[in-house]
Amino acid sequence: MGSLIDREAAFEVLNGLPAIGPISLNRLLVAFDGDPLAILGANPLELRQVKGLTKKAIDVLERWESHFDLEKTLDRRMSMGARFVSRESELYPQMLKEISDPPIGFYYLGNYDFKKPSVAMVGSRKTSQYGRAVAESFARDLATLGFCVTSGMARGIDSCAHKGALSANGGSTVAVLGCGLNIVYPPENLDLYRSIQTHGAVVSEFPFGRNADRQTFPMRNRVVSGMSEAVVVIESEASGGSMITARFAGEQGRLLCAVPGRIDQKTSQGCNQLIRDGAILLNSVDDLLEELRYERSMPRVDGKSGDGGLLLELEGLSEVEAALMRQLEGGESFGVDALSDVLVLSSSEVAATLMMLELEGHVIKRLDGKYEAAVRIGR
Repeated sequence: MGSLIDREAAFEVLNGLPAIGPISLNRLLVAFDGDPLAILGANPLELRQVKGLTKKAIDVLERWESHFDLEKTLDRRMSMGARFVSRESELYPQMLKEISDPPIGFYYLGNYDFKKPSVAMVGSRKTSQYGRAVAESFARDLATLGFCVTSGMARGIDSCAHKGALSANGGSTVAVLGCGLNIVYPPENLDLYRSIQTHGAVVSEFPFGRNADRQTFPMRNRVVSGMSEAVVVIESEASGGSMITARFAGEQGRLLCAVPGRIDQKTSQGCNQLIRDGAILLNSVDDLLEELRYERSMPRVDGKSGDGGLLLELEGLSEVEAALMRQLEGGESFGVDALSDVLVLSSSEVAATLMMLELEGHVIKRLDGKYEAAVRIGR
């Protein structure tokens, strides 16, 4: 069997089999040294040694070819222009790997590379004008700053978050579906579904044809929070689906934020409860940026350079980030336009890169709008 399919295809098969969830799949991969081909070729005795694996799951693995039509799936995927990304792929989001039960793979449509830092934005399907306005405004501001806005493409706040990100110049957004990639749910979001593919990605861990149900939505929610550095809740009932995402955020160690609402409004009860229980209260995107800066470490300084300026630690920075930092050595300060002219880069690219450097603690924005290196003098 192992010679019939390759390793990536084996991941796709395992991901699409019924009766085997992500927890069991991850246990199987641990038990078989991360080799999906070994799992598909294992005998029942070997499979029974895996903790928590049900008899039904073992039966499905024994006869996987009768439970998953790989050839049909490949044809369907290619006709849609979709890709399957296994956990071994360079495209697989690093933060998603860190959660306790990550998908072993997912399908996606779009050209997005999942490299930008992500902020999840979720909320009620039944929204007020206030909630919709806040979601679109926050998402637009975050996308302008270089963040990817991640949500679940549901009615209400989710859709507003995607639209807000798309309205930003160069903004990107990721929609995580609770159904197969070939199903648009809710159906009125067809145009949004198409737009997201152009400026981001539509993602699903579920096989083609899988309908949304009470099981798939929580699974989707853990991915929304798992891909993101922070989760922002805007309008949610105390028992709303967004509270599930908030719970996952807490379990996954993500920064959890909520926008306060009226105490007499049902869709504000969840947010107000989260704030009472310790979530960060957001009045603006600046509040979120401050919290993210606080959580990130300051850059190292190796010492002083020969010309009296500070020698910054540039390891781990991208080529553009390092070029910007070199302009700021020696205490120099520049505005966005000046750096754009010097480096022959667009102002939007410079602004987005400076924002990332500021979040990482490498630069500081002064009151006059110029940037300078944020350094600590070493002994």
